[in-house]
Amino acid sequence: MAQFPTNFLWGGATAANQCEGGYNEGGRGLANVDVVPFGEDRFPVASGRMKMLTCDDAHEYPSHEAVDLYHHYKEDIRLFGEIGFKCYRMSIAWTRILPNGDDDTPNEAGLAFYDSVFDECHKYGIEPLVTICHFDTPIALIRKYGGWKDRRMVNAYLKYCAVIFNRYKNKVRYWLTFNEINMLLHMPFIGAGVYFEEGENPEQIKYTAAHHELVASAKAVKLAHEIMPDCMVGCMLAAGQYYPYTCNPLDVQAAMEADRDNYFLIDAQVYGEYPVWALKRMERAGVRIDCTAEDRRVMKEGVVDFVSFSYYSSRTTSADPEVLAHQSQGGNAVFATVNNPYLDESEWGWQIDPVGLRITMNSLYDRYRKPLFIVENGLGANDTVEPDGSIHDPYRIAYLRAHIEEMKKAVLEDGLPLLGYTMWGPIDLVSNGTGEMKKRYGFIYVDKQNDGSGTLERRRKDSFYWYKKVIASNGEDLD
Repeated sequence: MAQFPTNFLWGGATAANQCEGGYNEGGRGLANVDVVPFGEDRFPVASGRMKMLTCDDAHEYPSHEAVDLYHHYKEDIRLFGEIGFKCYRMSIAWTRILPNGDDDTPNEAGLAFYDSVFDECHKYGIEPLVTICHFDTPIALIRKYGGWKDRRMVNAYLKYCAVIFNRYKNKVRYWLTFNEINMLLHMPFIGAGVYFEEGENPEQIKYTAAHHELVASAKAVKLAHEIMPDCMVGCMLAAGQYYPYTCNPLDVQAAMEADRDNYFLIDAQVYGEYPVWALKRMERAGVRIDCTAEDRRVMKEGVVDFVSFSYYSSRTTSADPEVLAHQSQGGNAVFATVNNPYLDESEWGWQIDPVGLRITMNSLYDRYRKPLFIVENGLGANDTVEPDGSIHDPYRIAYLRAHIEEMKKAVLEDGLPLLGYTMWGPIDLVSNGTGEMKKRYGFIYVDKQNDGSGTLERRRKDSFYWYKKVIASNGEDLD
């Protein structure tokens, strides 16, 4: 094979809560992502250590308007069509469909909105790839059940899935059950609507919530195949290979254990059961999961069709406490990493490792033997608008070029089955990690600033024209 398959799905990826806006319009209910503020309280809330279930006047919430795709979607999808997208990965906002999360009657205005979005995509020959739950738990269900720590969330999620599967069965073929499901263990309020009260065992709550999401995912896969026999349903993880800091066997073991921690929820979604080491690890931590015989049956019957993942950087770890004492959060306050002296860094401290993408892809395929789909990969940077209105972003082009080159090697030289590549943030959006607008990923610049000011005007960056050329040549022309 000399090039990518002709049906390779080139495109871009967004999340409703980071680009859509219109958080209180069209009958939409409040979700966990709406109450996570910008500023110093962002991570305490996202991690469940600070309880916040409403918005207040003391904080800013950039996602409330975001880049207002809710009112600009026709313009934005037209621009995606101009680039030549074959695929647009997006999410449905749960509370736009079921404002309280488990309503008996869905919100027709919300259903009609996504009908129109999908119609616009098909108008330009763009295949939607829909994330059912992208860091999105209805506040009403958090108040009612405490989020995903309660098993009743499974039925609420399945009710939501039944509505959207039946409504969009003729418009959407590719689905993802949960975004970056492993992030639940790092940002439990974002990932599962979970916060911790004094005296509670956070580890028990996180793993219980994860189990409920795994059961819900398996049931959703089965339901999707019943309603849409030709559909494909995937899982999704925040990926990035861990390297040992040295060849000391203890460092090698530390890296292996870190990878295991990152993968074990995906292990369950692919194989339909927990790996034995994960069960022992939970046992040692005093965590007891109520995994019923019915759960085990459901998980076996609802394994995913493909494995999708985000990749921004590799990570490095060590068994040496002195080395770990100097590790960095890499600008995102989630995955700590020891500095790798062989890698450069982005403006936000994320280490740039294109070869790590190929390594990660091979690790995932060796482990799962399922088709892969890269559904996030991109560079957050502070772009400058020139006096003539142009935006020159050679750093973004260089980052994407280097990663696509390694992706090509994984497909063409290593033979890995890859369904597609949807880079993260084809249009500027609110950063999930920091809540900033100035951390821009897009090919399309949006005039919106950290302080909320801006006209929301869209502008094409240099990378827009570069990616258009990449897609038109099916990955052959990367210059």
